[in-house]
Amino acid sequence: MKIKAVFLAVLVAGIFVLSSCKGGGDITQSGKESSKTGWAYNDPKNGGFEVVTKYEQTTGPGLVFIEGGSFTMGRVEQDVMFDWNNVPRRVTVSSFYMDETEVRNVDYREYLYWISRVFAQYPDVYKNALPDTLVWRRPLAYNEPYVQYYFRHPAYNEYPVVGVNWLQANDYCAWRTDRVNEKLLIDKGILQWDPNQQGAENFNTDAYLAGQYEGLVKQNLPSLDPNKEERKVRLEDGILLPKYRLPSEAEWEFAAFSLIGNSYDERIYERRIYPWNGHNVRNDVKKYRGQMRANFVRGRGDMMGVAGNLNDNAEIPAPVKSYWPNDYGLYNMAGNVNEWVADVYRPLTFEDFDEFNPFRGNVFMELERDEEGNIAQKDSLGRLKYRPVPAEKTAQRWNYDHADYRNYQDGDFASSIEYTNEDADKGPGSQRMYAQKEQDYASLINDEVRVYKGGSWRDRAYWLSPGTRRYLHEKASRDDLGFRCAMTRVGPPAGN
Repeated sequence: MKIKAVFLAVLVAGIFVLSSCKGGGDITQSGKESSKTGWAYNDPKNGGFEVVTKYEQTTGPGLVFIEGGSFTMGRVEQDVMFDWNNVPRRVTVSSFYMDETEVRNVDYREYLYWISRVFAQYPDVYKNALPDTLVWRRPLAYNEPYVQYYFRHPAYNEYPVVGVNWLQANDYCAWRTDRVNEKLLIDKGILQWDPNQQGAENFNTDAYLAGQYEGLVKQNLPSLDPNKEERKVRLEDGILLPKYRLPSEAEWEFAAFSLIGNSYDERIYERRIYPWNGHNVRNDVKKYRGQMRANFVRGRGDMMGVAGNLNDNAEIPAPVKSYWPNDYGLYNMAGNVNEWVADVYRPLTFEDFDEFNPFRGNVFMELERDEEGNIAQKDSLGRLKYRPVPAEKTAQRWNYDHADYRNYQDGDFASSIEYTNEDADKGPGSQRMYAQKEQDYASLINDEVRVYKGGSWRDRAYWLSPGTRRYLHEKASRDDLGFRCAMTRVGPPAGN
């Protein structure tokens, strides 16, 4: 028991990153004993209730800390498209983490290699994850070299992956979560390397926490419960990181503007059009004066400038660390490739939004359980099974009597009306947009259409402004559309 107590003391003191927060003192300090019962924490004599008394979130691989705050979300340019879909509104975004760069070709190939090795008996998993290299084909352009070389040739390792749809990007985020958390457990000496994982027996964070993955155990944590010798890592230990995911539209826009570089105390002294100051797309720093700040189309037929003096030095996407980072240290938040965000597209999002962490796309899920309340067994790929929360539970929790708030359709009643073609023919064009029967009328205002942001190597400067927004079906992909991941910040919003 003495050895176990010593091991636990080393664990609490060593494996967590300790720090102080702004204002002095760690506000997560819980003390050595309960202020409500007087019983000591982490004491096997009284049952061994374990508490991590100090914790500071470590920054996951590839991420940059984004300190949150209040900002005016929405357009800052003229609405040249006349969409009226992004009227400015004041919101607050929690602190979070975001990838320093877009996900690269080499990153995505690492993902594909893992899938091909672990799910060798399920070839469709690999096939469904492949980016669509045919996005490069254009009827009046010779782009076949990019079809063949852009994704796989080492010359393009550092270039952003394109041809990935929204669903594939989400799958990559989930895979990355598991690989990072698996390595954390290996680095802590809890699990051993296991290159022979196959099928359902691969490390999955949710399955591990639910007790449905064992792995090659090197040394589980000692338990202070007198009835147990050891235990697996729990969420309460703070070892495992939150999930990698796509950023929300509000998070992406907040991070792109990086107004932290334009603030004094609580005053933002210059609102930005782009991720940098001023209305110009050229660098005004003396050393780089006149150079393009981003990869975009300068004018008709001008993708990179004149030989001998290329203006942005990139005719297609550029390597992910090209140009200059913004004040958060993020590269290419304007230009290079557009980026998927998590939200579904609604033209009236600005009218129906939450002032705190606004997001359009909630489908609340819960773990599947059997009749006895036990978590259902994981699927053939090693993942736990989830199902949508019943509408009556959601409505009851929020005290809504007449609305189904399971997802994001509320507030866009018109988009859910099922017009017949006869109805569409009776009225003007706005109704025709929603007619989806008998003929080929189709609406892009539905649950499968997602927002993307940022502008690209194929776009004019207008789309470089983070306040602009466009949308595309979640199964569609393009040669100028990629993504980067984000992660939730737990605990206090201020960084170290």
